[in-house]
Amino acid sequence: MTNVKSLPRKAILIVNAMSRKGADAFDEARDKLELAGIELIEAVAVTEPDKMDGIVKDAITRAPMVILGGGDGSLSSNVDHFVGQNTVFAVLPLGTANSFARTLGLPLELDGAIDVIAHGRRKRIDLGIIDGDYFANAAALGLSPLIADTVPHALKRYLGMIGYLIWAVRVAFKFRPFRLRVTLDDGSIEKSWATEARIANGRFHGGVELVEDQSLDSGEMVIQAVTGKSVFGLAWSWFATLFKLRNRAQTTTEWRGKKMRLEARPAQKISIDGEIAAKTPVTVEIARGAIEVAAPRE
Repeated sequence: MTNVKSLPRKAILIVNAMSRKGADAFDEARDKLELAGIELIEAVAVTEPDKMDGIVKDAITRAPMVILGGGDGSLSSNVDHFVGQNTVFAVLPLGTANSFARTLGLPLELDGAIDVIAHGRRKRIDLGIIDGDYFANAAALGLSPLIADTVPHALKRYLGMIGYLIWAVRVAFKFRPFRLRVTLDDGSIEKSWATEARIANGRFHGGVELVEDQSLDSGEMVIQAVTGKSVFGLAWSWFATLFKLRNRAQTTTEWRGKKMRLEARPAQKISIDGEIAAKTPVTVEIARGAIEVAAPRE
């Protein structure tokens, strides 16, 4: 039988109060964690996102487990601090898409996520790296970053995924395809026209399972492109994937590797777990078994 490592019983809770559900969930999350048997050394609701970085780094030095509540952007921007540390990274999914939580197999409701933190297991996972910057789940270039870069905060906060869809329809008419160039591990080069490309450490992006055969401990990164020049083709690819149509795999092309070079013409902004954080050209790598997380028991 596999030895299952239990999670620490002491932790620091840090919630991004500016995430979609963060402010409303903070008090409830703190109380329910304590009722579940987690001794909270400290609980912090962060109302100034610029200060979250320092708060997380300090917490890692003082607790065997740090629980971060927020959306994918909040989680991914702070995951770097856990690399090389013994502190367990635990997640409360309080954002809009919660793609990283979905990839981990976490329940998206608060009670279920807390149950995992109280009764789950340690799991070592890979992280992605883009030009030296670690990220948790997925990055993208093409239409997705254009949406992420321009969507009004109020629309995202109050309408969630529906707000994203409304905005996607609006910006799609301004979008143009790009020429994609991928240099693989063996030095071979692949070229294609594309309307979107995903750089995947996990399966989910935008709350949708797009890279079905990827896992957080695969030891490889996946670059998945929606090829062609048609925005309608991109819409069909999302539709086919969302509803698990049989021909969904035919709408994309995938490349796998431990270290790949990604270029685009014209240059493209890259959203990393929902936040614009890079621009092509970039080097994409895998960090094998980089951190330990709180995961459900199998």
